[in-house]
Amino acid sequence: MVDRITGSKARIYFSARDEDNRAQIGRAHVDLDDASVKPEFEPEPVVRIGPRGAFDDSGVTGGCLVSEGGREYLYYSGWSRDAEVPFLFFIGCAVSTDGGKRFEKASPSPVLGRNRFDPYLTASPSILVEARVWRMWYVSGTGWAGGERPEPNYRISYAESGDGIEWKPTGVACIDYSRPGEHAIARPHVIKDGHVYRMWYSHRGRSYRIGYAESDDGLEWKRMDDEAGIDVSPEGWDSEMVCYPWVGDIASRRRMLYNGNSYGRTGIGQAVLET
Repeated sequence: MVDRITGSKARIYFSARDEDNRAQIGRAHVDLDDASVKPEFEPEPVVRIGPRGAFDDSGVTGGCLVSEGGREYLYYSGWSRDAEVPFLFFIGCAVSTDGGKRFEKASPSPVLGRNRFDPYLTASPSILVEARVWRMWYVSGTGWAGGERPEPNYRISYAESGDGIEWKPTGVACIDYSRPGEHAIARPHVIKDGHVYRMWYSHRGRSYRIGYAESDDGLEWKRMDDEAGIDVSPEGWDSEMVCYPWVGDIASRRRMLYNGNSYGRTGIGQAVLET
């Protein structure tokens, strides 16, 4: 997640793991046009893990940031452990009333958890507010496959809300599996250019690549993965995997921030749209 401050300066929200391998959401101040300026890391997490037994007691990872009605809404994925599968995750929300300085969780429970359309998992929302309707595109689990170490299957679905806290899933699958072996379509990021909705996301069989889709209404999408505009590099930190894109316009340039190999273990990079 990225929040512009002024010019090319921005705050990047990221997830880092502690000594117990639990992710928490931190924040760094960067200049996206000046690589010589070292990132300035805030000393404390912005959103912490929840108490024992909560849906987010084993980790919190970023989803999206929404500014609405003088408040900042930080949506995240809350992780917990399970006896039958390696993990569970569901969507939580933290709210700031002071311009993003401090966030408080809106609820100790998920704002979008298990329901009849999403019986397994929910995560990684991307949200736009249009005509007082909050529109969410998010990861929806469809089941688990495999033996001793089961793997989750998930795609991108759609939900709506009137206030950003109480969500109604619709059962609409926006980006579904397109071929045998594709089992994970993750971390959507949606923007609207004029009348066109654009979505970037991660998809994988063996390893993640960044995909792209367009829509006229935000519900029916056309996958155009060859037009994502980015692929792995021949060598280096993002030569095996590119994933988890954020796309937006900062300082008159359209930018994509994304993770590299091993789901971001090697770092976060930036790509700029060629004109």
